[in-house]
Amino acid sequence: MKTCHQFATVRAEYEREIGYMLAHASRHAGRPAGKSSAKQASSTRQRMARALNSHVARCPECG
Repeated sequence: MKTCHQFATVRAEYEREIGYMLAHASRHAGRPAGKSSAKQASSTRQRMARALNSHVARCPECG
């Protein structure tokens, strides 16, 4: 599937944010802050999937 520059930009932003959350979760493993960060990373992955799917549906270059 060929995607546009905007798709790559949106994906990179989400991936960077998820990486920060997962790093925080690993640093604080077993503590409430780590558990919360891991849950936020999971929900951010779902938001990324929704955002990219809606982008592909609307973008003439991607879809």
